[in-house]
Amino acid sequence: MQLWVGLGNPEPAMARQRHNVGFMAIEVIAAALRWPAWRSRFKGRITEGGVGQDRILALKPMTYMNESGAAVQAASAFHKIPPQEIVVFHDELDLAPGKLRIRQGGGTAGHNGLRSIARHLGTPEFRRVRIGIGHPGHKEAVLGHVLGDFSRTDRDWLVPLLDALAETAPLIAAGESEAAMTRIALLTRERA
Repeated sequence: MQLWVGLGNPEPAMARQRHNVGFMAIEVIAAALRWPAWRSRFKGRITEGGVGQDRILALKPMTYMNESGAAVQAASAFHKIPPQEIVVFHDELDLAPGKLRIRQGGGTAGHNGLRSIARHLGTPEFRRVRIGIGHPGHKEAVLGHVLGDFSRTDRDWLVPLLDALAETAPLIAAGESEAAMTRIALLTRERA
């Protein structure tokens, strides 16, 4: 079993914020694969289903971003899922809007959700699906940017990217990160 975590903040007013793109990604994947309705568990909302030969537990922590690790640790401990089998979908300032990178481990780059998960798991060695939201250009503008809503023009790249993520879920589950990134790039180019 794998644990796929979408990062975001729980307040309904925050649903369209850039910081919630991890929630958006996991919701689109779960809907596309017709997983059951979300239910409360592990300080979050969960659903589960199959992707190819793999069983996936999807989690949206209902703590705030800086405490996401508590929900991740609770779910992974209960199901005995090692960090290498955890995939975290999150926003990434250092990638241009619409770009995506998948990598195993690494630093947290100041991302409070990743920092919390690494602290609660005792290791940063989980997989990350980094979804680019772009950098506003100045450090002082970062908070307003990540907590700002996606604009209507952002939907031109956001919707095709999230749909491509759902379509490539079997590659992500199989650990074929390079193939998944290539396929997502092709799909988003075709739909642009």
